[in-house]
Amino acid sequence: MPVLAGAAGLGTEVAWWFFKHKNMLSAADSAAVSAATAGTNLAVEAGAVTAFYGYTNGANNVTVTVNQPPSTGSFSSNSQAVEVIVRQAQPRLLSALFGSGTVPISARAVALTNPGTGCVLALDPTASSAVSVSGSNNLNLINCNLYSDSSAAPSINVSGTAKVAANLVGAVGTISGASNITAPNGIRSGIRPVADPYATVSPPATPTPCNPANQKINSSGKATSISPGVCYSGLVSVQSGYTLDLTPGIYYFYGSGGGLSVQGNATVTCSTCTGTGSSGVTLVFTGSASNGWATANIGSNAIVNLTAPASGPTQGIVMYGDRNMTTGAGFSLQGGGTQNFNGAIYLPKASLQFSGGNGTTASCTQVIADTVSLTGSSNLQVNCAALGGSTIGTTTAQLVE
Repeated sequence: MPVLAGAAGLGTEVAWWFFKHKNMLSAADSAAVSAATAGTNLAVEAGAVTAFYGYTNGANNVTVTVNQPPSTGSFSSNSQAVEVIVRQAQPRLLSALFGSGTVPISARAVALTNPGTGCVLALDPTASSAVSVSGSNNLNLINCNLYSDSSAAPSINVSGTAKVAANLVGAVGTISGASNITAPNGIRSGIRPVADPYATVSPPATPTPCNPANQKINSSGKATSISPGVCYSGLVSVQSGYTLDLTPGIYYFYGSGGGLSVQGNATVTCSTCTGTGSSGVTLVFTGSASNGWATANIGSNAIVNLTAPASGPTQGIVMYGDRNMTTGAGFSLQGGGTQNFNGAIYLPKASLQFSGGNGTTASCTQVIADTVSLTGSSNLQVNCAALGGSTIGTTTAQLVE
């Protein structure tokens, strides 16, 4: 009986150690995620969480250590990773018959941040290759992220000799061509869908009646001018070698007979836009089920230099596509390095082909569409605070160790 009682007592003590370790691990997991999400005051944030689990740093032999980057493991060189280690020595009871001193118990967790600094987002929840980069194209996202909300396999497809460089690449589904992607903060499948950052934004109602005449820009300067606050249901076309110089305001393109066409080597600009207050341009593409939907086609080597307003109903948005538009409506913005949209290109139902942006002239370019095909060499970055645009993605964290 004494032997059996001793064995039962020792087993209970060991089970208690395992319970303490499991509870300690839960504290470390929660603390790592919370600290990584907070981004600042990591030790304070982690300490508050572990204290909730009963592990207050400096009390009852508890120590809580926070490291960024982690001191060991696969993420020891990643500055976006946060390590939390919780330790508490346990006193011996019956096990004191077999050893002396306390029993050290510790738990460790590592969480990796997912910064909300996206510059490309495909919204379609099921489309295959919702984000596509192919051929010999180079996509350079400067300090910003590439996201796809599609759960397809693949959700993001990088094929051929194409190269992608980004801060982070994330998809709800799978990612094909990961060997051609450089992303210091991770290439992640199975992320949660990224919310539409402009889901609650709508421009003022389309003015009526619409002007049905085609507007052709075919001489230097503004041979044919268009005005803000006016609806154009005829095609606005800018011929090669000529310039359309817009004034600040909102421009409405309506119906399948309307839209914007910019030939190669043509220019669309707003020479009086300052990017402050309402001194900017928003191009709105709209229509109806019966009249069809306006789209845009910008040819190779076209010169585009447009800045979104920093205030007003379309704050931060330089190009807006109606949410009622037929899914897959085609937009082609192929201006290349001379194409600079300073603000959000927001086309939530469009199938967008995009090539452009030199990453320096336009320091804020967000590309948001139903699906996105990136061609040519595109360089984007999102220093968008001055324009007051919405952030693509929120700072989250996930456990990785």
